[in-house]
Order: sequence, then structure tokens, then C-alpha cells
Amino acid sequence: LSIKSIIMKKQIFAVSMTVLLATGVAFAAIQQGQVMYKQADGTYVVNTTSLTPNVKGFKGATPLEVYIKNNKVVKVEALPNRESPKFFDRVKQVLLPKFNGMKVAKAAKAQTVDGATGATYSSRAVKENVAAAVAYYKKNK
Repeated sequence: LSIKSIIMKKQIFAVSMTVLLATGVAFAAIQQGQVMYKQADGTYVVNTTSLTPNVKGFKGATPLEVYIKNNKVVKVEALPNRESPKFFDRVKQVLLPKFNGMKVAKAAKAQTVDGATGATYSSRAVKENVAAAVAYYKKNK
């Protein structure tokens, strides 16, 4: 192999890796822009960012990702928001885990779940987001 062909192969490899990486990033961005997508293991992920833009906590929207498999909530993850970290950390530690393993039918009535003390607005918004995510899942799965 000549030096020229080695350089050419390295350039082709670099371009191929760039295209592959860009495709992966684009795919991830597309999935994140969707309200709901299905993971390879059968878990549905509902992103409430565009689903519930008017559901506000104390300082603004409190978007979530709700993971659902076999009609049960697997987990609820908070997405970036403007809530006070001190109070929202309480919500993440106390409220979000309460949905883990909960049947979709019960999670749809999320208002019955006790919120985090001292974080009333954030808790209310999170419960509304979970209820909306579950309703969307039930309608669109």
C-alpha cells in the first residue's frame, strides 16, 4: 500500500465515522422531539415537554420522561426545568419514586399520590405531567 492510499483510507474512515455519528445524534434528537417512542426492550418513553407546556410548577414548566412497560410505570425522570433545585430535589427523591411499578390505571389518577412536603406547586405539576403522559400512552401505544 502506498502512503497516498493509506491517507485516502483514513480520510474515508474519518468521513464515514462523522456521518455515522451525525446520524446517531440526529436519531437521538428525533426521538427526543417525539412525544412517545418505543425502546428496543418494549418500554415506551413519553416525553411531556410538548405534551404539557402549560403545566407549571412554581417557576415554570416541569417536563418529565415517563417510562412505561407492560402497562406499568417503570420510572419517571425529571427533565431540565427552572424550579428551585432545593425544592425540586425533594420532588425527585420523594415523589418520582412513588410511581415506579405503579399500574397505568392508578398512575392516571396521579392526583391521589402524596406530593413532596414544601414543594406543593412542583409536586402538583409533576403529578399532572405523569397523568398526561399515561393518558397519551393509553391512547397511542
